[in-house]
Amino acid sequence: MSRKLVRPRQGRMIAGVCAGLAQRFGWSAGFVRLLFLLSLLLPGTQVIVYLILWILMPNEDRHLASTRY
Repeated sequence: MSRKLVRPRQGRMIAGVCAGLAQRFGWSAGFVRLLFLLSLLLPGTQVIVYLILWILMPNEDRHLASTRY
């Protein structure tokens, strides 16, 4: 299980946010995507949180490059 919160290169649908969260917590990416879709039925700021995570979560490639040196 990966302990870093990064957007993986493999298994992305849109930006890799759900896949990154799933890797971080050891869940299925499909489960996290389903939770996100169900959360859209509720009032709230889910899309804004998704966009913020998209901006803040580093790409897996960029994270690996920064930890090499």
